[in-house]
Amino acid sequence: MHSLREYEVVRDGNVFSSGFTNNYIFTSEFDLARHHLDRLMVQYREISFAEIFSGYEIENEAGTCFCTIFESDIPRIDFDVDRYRTALRSDLTLVRGIGKKTGQLLKKRGYDTIEKLLHHPKFCRGAAHVTERLSNENSPGLVNFLDSRHPKSHPLVLGAAGVYKSEDYVFIDIETMGLFSRPIILFGIGTIERNRLVIRQYLLRDIAEEEAALVETMDHMSKDNPALVTYNGKSFDLPYIADRLAYYGIPPQSRIPHFDILHFNRRQWKDRFPSLRLTALEKEILGIARDDDIPGQMVPEFYETYLRTGNCGPLVPLVEHNRQDVIALALLFGHLMGEWYGR
Repeated sequence: MHSLREYEVVRDGNVFSSGFTNNYIFTSEFDLARHHLDRLMVQYREISFAEIFSGYEIENEAGTCFCTIFESDIPRIDFDVDRYRTALRSDLTLVRGIGKKTGQLLKKRGYDTIEKLLHHPKFCRGAAHVTERLSNENSPGLVNFLDSRHPKSHPLVLGAAGVYKSEDYVFIDIETMGLFSRPIILFGIGTIERNRLVIRQYLLRDIAEEEAALVETMDHMSKDNPALVTYNGKSFDLPYIADRLAYYGIPPQSRIPHFDILHFNRRQWKDRFPSLRLTALEKEILGIARDDDIPGQMVPEFYETYLRTGNCGPLVPLVEHNRQDVIALALLFGHLMGEWYGR
């Protein structure tokens, strides 16, 4: 794993190496993580997996895997449906042929909603089409329509998540053995049940359990009317999962609505914070600082140490890191929904 390291260790405060990518670690982070790994190896020596992790074994058509469950309180998502509907109806650029400048001119002439455009001699047909699409707002078709008319970071695209029930959200974060075509070693799945965030983590005790864990993860993504929520999932998590499904010959899931919070965060906070990493925003916006967290880039080294030595200690911060990523993802999602379309 050392020879295949996919990140660079840079000196603290080197802003030229920071940004949106995750291929660097500051020296202080790296040193702390290495010392933490050494302590874990001593602390958990001769302690079994079952003594450390509570959970249960799952058997499916692909084999066996292990699942641990954690529950967390989560604030109710403050989403004002009426406010969002008003924003939709007043966005004239949803009608083909209307750009920002044309939309402003039309509003000055009294066409301040799409419904009023139904009486415009030129744009009436396009307005009728949009009105029909917006009326079907309980369907994933609304998300697809908004994706086709606006950038993926547009507030109206995120607001489309508000037409789903909270129980439909599936928060996903994975930990892998590298950046390309290597096994996924931990699947973190968050769902909202009984107004609480329930996190199921499928942790591989051995690489051979990956296929079974994939099957369990796909079950969450194929439930009734799911809406995925990720952080950089469009560029990393979902393509990576698709690659591993192909490796095992498992058919991919049909396309479902996907809200990648990284894109919305870039739009909202790129000029306010030097880093848009999940952990950085978790601290800046939510006021949550993690203790003894490991950099995500070093997850493969911790897991490889577990495989090589049989010592389960390195798995402890790995599971905690993934769990907190899912919690932070859900909290940031709710926070952003409230900022843009809250009551």
